[in-house]
Amino acid sequence: MKTTTKTLTPELLHKMNAYWRAANYLSVGQIYLYDNPLLKEPLKLSHVKPLVVGHWGTTPGQNFIYVHLNRVIKKYDLDMFYIAGPGHGGPAIVGNVYLEGTWSEIYPNVSQDEAGLKKLFKQFSFPGGISSHVAPTTPGSIHEGGELGYSLSHAFGAVFDNPDLIVACVVGDGEAETGPLATSWQSNKFLDPVTDGAVLPILHLNGYKISNPTVLARIEHEELEQFLRGCGWTPYFVEGDDPEKMHELMATTLDKAIEDIRQIQSNARKKKDATRARWPMIVLKSPKGWTGPKVVDGLQVEGTFRAHQVPLLVDAGHPDHVKQLESWMKSYKAEELFDENGRLMPELAELAPKGDRRMGANPHANGGILLRDLRMPDFHVHAVNVPSPGAVDGQDTLVLGKFLRDVAKLNQDQRNFRVFGPDETLSNLLGAVFEVTNRQWDAREVKNDEFLAPAGRVLDSMLSEHQCEGWLEGYLLTGRHGLFNSYEAFIRIVDSMFSQHAKWLKVTLELPWRRKIASLNYLLASHVWQQDHNGFTHQDPGFLDHVINKKADIVRVYLPPDANCLLSVFDHCLRTRHYVNVVVAGKHALPQWLTMDAAVVHCTEGIGIWQWASNDQGAEPDVVMACCGDTPTLEILAAVSILREHLPDLNIRVINVVDLMKLQSSSEHPHGLSETDYDSLFTKDKHIIFGFHGYPWLVHRLTYRRTNRNLHVRGYIEEGTITTAFDMRVQNDLDRFHLVQDVIDRLPHLGSKGAYLKQTMQDKLIEHKHYIDKHGQDLPEIRNWKWGNPK
Repeated sequence: MKTTTKTLTPELLHKMNAYWRAANYLSVGQIYLYDNPLLKEPLKLSHVKPLVVGHWGTTPGQNFIYVHLNRVIKKYDLDMFYIAGPGHGGPAIVGNVYLEGTWSEIYPNVSQDEAGLKKLFKQFSFPGGISSHVAPTTPGSIHEGGELGYSLSHAFGAVFDNPDLIVACVVGDGEAETGPLATSWQSNKFLDPVTDGAVLPILHLNGYKISNPTVLARIEHEELEQFLRGCGWTPYFVEGDDPEKMHELMATTLDKAIEDIRQIQSNARKKKDATRARWPMIVLKSPKGWTGPKVVDGLQVEGTFRAHQVPLLVDAGHPDHVKQLESWMKSYKAEELFDENGRLMPELAELAPKGDRRMGANPHANGGILLRDLRMPDFHVHAVNVPSPGAVDGQDTLVLGKFLRDVAKLNQDQRNFRVFGPDETLSNLLGAVFEVTNRQWDAREVKNDEFLAPAGRVLDSMLSEHQCEGWLEGYLLTGRHGLFNSYEAFIRIVDSMFSQHAKWLKVTLELPWRRKIASLNYLLASHVWQQDHNGFTHQDPGFLDHVINKKADIVRVYLPPDANCLLSVFDHCLRTRHYVNVVVAGKHALPQWLTMDAAVVHCTEGIGIWQWASNDQGAEPDVVMACCGDTPTLEILAAVSILREHLPDLNIRVINVVDLMKLQSSSEHPHGLSETDYDSLFTKDKHIIFGFHGYPWLVHRLTYRRTNRNLHVRGYIEEGTITTAFDMRVQNDLDRFHLVQDVIDRLPHLGSKGAYLKQTMQDKLIEHKHYIDKHGQDLPEIRNWKWGNPK
């Protein structure tokens, strides 16, 4: 008779089950208790928080996973940390980080005793305490999980270029229904088993969301397995509700998964096996609210949607529930788990890994600890030669691409810089990077593919903004550098992901133990004024409006007017820490305005008078012509050229803005101008005609506190179609002819000269319309216009 050797000895199984009970006990205590943490006296309503908030349903399953991961970390000496996709199971991760000792090391006031337990319980979802999610305050976390869908993409971002790291990523079955998560199963086609680490997804099927069943829990086993295998995974199933059987099954399955990962990596690294791996994953099917109240007020709770949040209402309206809560907590037998002083029993504490091997103490989850500066090339090498303002044309992002190529080359050995994007790197004219690296791609290759290789510094072969954003965030959060290049209009797809990352940065900035990470850098090219060929759907500069709503300590927005300014700005952004930098730049040929030396000065200041374009030296200006963005700069200068030719006595001051936040008051943003400095540039009362890249009301929002109320902003006003580049500006009143008319309307003292010039501008607008309708391109005087340094 064949004897099956069990993975767990009876003694180890008993201890692991006890550790799981301890984690469950701590989780229930966090959700409910204000006092009496060890139940040394009969539980009373006064021991319960006045407002009970939290999520129980996912928590026991995550506690179960955590104790089993601890075992394999010790057995195989793994470098591993944990991502909680269902982050609302915060009590589980907080409790386990406390049990392993990390929480008390970082927060010494929450000690490993009864007093510490009381503080641990009280702080959860309590004013002045911690949130109910796996928040930045939680050691070991790089993913809060409040907004669902991004756990797997964060996990893959974390293991890129970390060959020894394994990220155990728990995916909730509700989360699995989100678009980003459903797509992120395909991330395994971008993982190189030689140079990258591994992601171990654990799909937690507990069957329910808030009040509905989950799709993956209700399809047949065969269909689910086929789906996961079709996504390129090898799924292992752990199903049941009997703790003893589940512990053994989970231990055996986890060993198999870890050994699979090691075999895949060994085959690739030692045997040069290039076969695409079918990485292991685990499907854990356990009851929602496992080990919690089975029935409350005659209704089944365990294993149903009713276990999702607080399964047992304990308040003045439900006094009989106090006893049921007490019975529930006592079912974990805390007296067997904690000593008289409230400290975890030594034989149980031994189950947790030590030092940095603890998942809550893993350095990768506090990426700033591991962060190394990029080796930066000299961007001056790529300077566009500008003999005089506007004398030459250039393609700004094409120039930037050569600089990014050099960044990638200089940091190849460090393997800490990547370029991300949804198949737009070439379109955005950054193709120079492919001179030194490739697109990382681990799926099949066919003839005529370009720049594909198992390893590369560019991840742009997946047409998903969500995955690119999630990968980059995971990469940054674990101590590396990168940028996301995208069409401007479609960066809006990750509006919410940006928001979550900005919130993370804001909170971590307030935590002394969290080290600063590299900034999240966006390059928004193929922008609104260069989408005349794609039409209305591709025209949306609204990401800027969204970004500036976030904390001033976090967000920075730059709109360089030419290539030299773009080089200076991006060199700066790649050196910064803990910001979100948004840079908007064009790829079409446009006039180049500043020498490199002048560009560096201008970008350092962020805003300034362009004296070479102004003629108000020694006198007060009659009008201020301001611009922000490459296309508005072109049109403002063209308008100034017309005004100075036809109205030579008109004193005009030209101001260019690179750093958008300069417009805001210094009391609201650290980059903002003081009232004195703003007034010295824009005057206190002269009319300001402002050409802006985005929606005009954004500038009004930023300047609402300024003294000068004579601000007239021209920008994108939701007019667009497939047309010529100049016609896009005409349709939105941002063209030179409308701008000249606007100046004349604001300055009645121009009299008949102004009236005649205004009529001329109207004639030009009609001529323009007739010309493009007939010829399909802009007027020669528009296409061939150059700044002529008017008198």
